[in-house]
Amino acid sequence: MNAHLRRAAGAAAATVLAASLSGCGGSDEPGVRLSDDIVVGLLLPENQAARYEKFDKPVIEERIARLTNSKGKVLYANAKSDAGLQTQQLENMIKDKVDVLIVDAVDAKSIAGAIEKADEAGIPVVAFDRLAEGPIDAYVSFDNEQVGHVQGKALLKALGDDAKTGEVVMVHGAVTDPNAAMFKKGAHTELDGKVNIGQEYDTKDWKPENAKAHMRRAITSLGAENIAGVYSANDGMAGGIIAALKASGLSELPPVTGQDAELAAVQRIVAGDQYMTVYKQYAPEAASAAEMAILLARHMSLGAAAHTDIDTSTAKSVPTVLIPVIAVTKDNIKETIVQDGLYTLKEICAPAIEADCEELGLT
Repeated sequence: MNAHLRRAAGAAAATVLAASLSGCGGSDEPGVRLSDDIVVGLLLPENQAARYEKFDKPVIEERIARLTNSKGKVLYANAKSDAGLQTQQLENMIKDKVDVLIVDAVDAKSIAGAIEKADEAGIPVVAFDRLAEGPIDAYVSFDNEQVGHVQGKALLKALGDDAKTGEVVMVHGAVTDPNAAMFKKGAHTELDGKVNIGQEYDTKDWKPENAKAHMRRAITSLGAENIAGVYSANDGMAGGIIAALKASGLSELPPVTGQDAELAAVQRIVAGDQYMTVYKQYAPEAASAAEMAILLARHMSLGAAAHTDIDTSTAKSVPTVLIPVIAVTKDNIKETIVQDGLYTLKEICAPAIEADCEELGLT
């Protein structure tokens, strides 16, 4: 984890937690637990996207350590896109008597029963990044519908006056992920009536190889030369889509969207293979999850740690933090992800794209 992200996340966590401690009256509040000996169960959904292991897990671990004077412990499990495995992992953490859970659900609905068991055991749950069903106590994510809006607007900008010429292929995420539905809704709001949607797919487990197979079918159905643009819900799938487009023999690729600002995607943007990605600042999201988890483990009010609240199908007025998102194209790489310290220019400008970096002034 780079120093800039550590400082940003640490400042956010310390400020909000201090405010919350002050607001609840400290040790004078009945039921408040001031011990730092806190065990946090962290359940992440998959390892296809680089963000979980590279950014989310390290930030959460560091924040938990800082907020507990290095006495807190994170018990970690990654479900590798297996909803049944994640349910087992969560139930094992209940048996291990963790004090609080941070859960990024593989399948928002199937995890509900295990979250109910956590509630019965008196273990609070922070739904992280994806809005899990069941009696959750807090929710931290990005403004996911806005992600779709940002992607849709970017694709329209790339298409320009040719938006109605040719076909747009839409490749969405997994139907088991509620975020995918929100991305889809936002994108459709921007694109419907303004482009011709030739083919549309949902992608099992968000896997790049599944997205690549979708793109191959779209090429067979529509003809590669008739595809004006591709809406891809994330960067991993964009990689598979672009591989399929290149294999079709196109001399010039249509604009392809993405999300997550993965290093490979940023490099594709520099090279001109991918049009844009959505940059989500993982440190503030992960720091907020850590803050909420510690407050809940201490039996304290979330107070200033939550910006708003939302209702779910299974819970009402859930304290919520929504982090804004940023569109990144070749024109603002330096001012966004480089300036924030997500990647260095050296990391981005691999030997194969050094000339492209020089052309864009990324030196």
